[in-house]
Amino acid sequence: MAGIATNVDDQVLKLQDRGMVLDLEIEKVKEILLDIGYYRLGFYWNPFEINSDHIFKDGTLFSNAVTLYYLDVDLRNLLLKYLNRIEINFRTKLVYYVSNKYKSSPTWFINPRVIDIRYINTIGKYYNEDFKRTNKTIKLHHLNNINDLYAPAWKTLEFFTFGAVLKTFKSLNDGELKVKVANLYGILNLSKFINLFDTIVYVRNTCAHGGVLFDFKTPKGIASLPNISFNNNNRHSLDSAIKIISFILKSVSNERANDLDRDLNQLFNKHSENEIIKGIIENKIGFKF
Repeated sequence: MAGIATNVDDQVLKLQDRGMVLDLEIEKVKEILLDIGYYRLGFYWNPFEINSDHIFKDGTLFSNAVTLYYLDVDLRNLLLKYLNRIEINFRTKLVYYVSNKYKSSPTWFINPRVIDIRYINTIGKYYNEDFKRTNKTIKLHHLNNINDLYAPAWKTLEFFTFGAVLKTFKSLNDGELKVKVANLYGILNLSKFINLFDTIVYVRNTCAHGGVLFDFKTPKGIASLPNISFNNNNRHSLDSAIKIISFILKSVSNERANDLDRDLNQLFNKHSENEIIKGIIENKIGFKF
C-alpha cells in the first residue's frame, strides 16, 4: 500500500528486493538513507529503474545513486555562486537606469506612469507587513518615515527575489528603456532577452529550492544566440541553460564567466572515469566531454 512510512531496515530490504547492489557496508547504507532520505535519493536511482515496479537494471550500484546525488549538490552550489552575480548585476542596472530616468518618482515601481497597472495591483504580494517587518532596512525606513507607504526603489528592490525583479522589469511601460537594459547584456531583441532571463531565473529557483538538476528541462525552449550552439540542438537541457548563463555572465565579468566554464569542466571531469555517471552527464545534462 502506498503512503505507508517504512523504517531504514525495511528500506534496505526493499532496495535489495528490487535488485540494487548495496556495494557499501550496510551500516553505511543506513547512515546515508537517514542522512539524505529514501524519498530524495529515489530521484537519483530513478535513472537505473527499468519498469513501473521500480525494478533496477542488473548491476545497479547504490554508490552510483549517491554519487549522482552529490554531483547534483555540487552543481547546484556552483551555479548559485554565479547566478548570484547575475542577479545582483541585473537588479543594480534596473534600479539605476529607471531611477535616474524618473528622478521625481523614487517609488516608481508603484507609479502607473512607469509600471503596468496590472503589476502594481499585485505589489501587495511582495511589499506587505511581513516584508516590512523582516527586512531591516525597510523596517528602519518606515520607522523613520512614518508617512511613506513604500521605501524608494533602491531600497525596496534590494529585497525582492530575482523573479520579482524580472517581473518588475517586464512591467515597465517604457519599451525603449527595457531595450536599453537588454542591450547592456549584448542582446538587441527584447523578447529574446526576456526568454533568456526567464531561463536564468528558472535555473536559479531550481537550485535555490533544492530541485533535481541532472534531468533538468526548461519549460520553454531557450532562444538562440549568435555563436552559441546547443548540443544536439536541445533548447531545453541544463547544458544549454548553462551556456546562456555563461553568455550573460560575460557582460558582468569576463573573468567570472571563465571561472564558471573552468569550474564546470573540473566538476564534470571528476566523474569521467565512471562510465555510468559520465553517460548521465552527457545524455541527461547534455554536456559533451
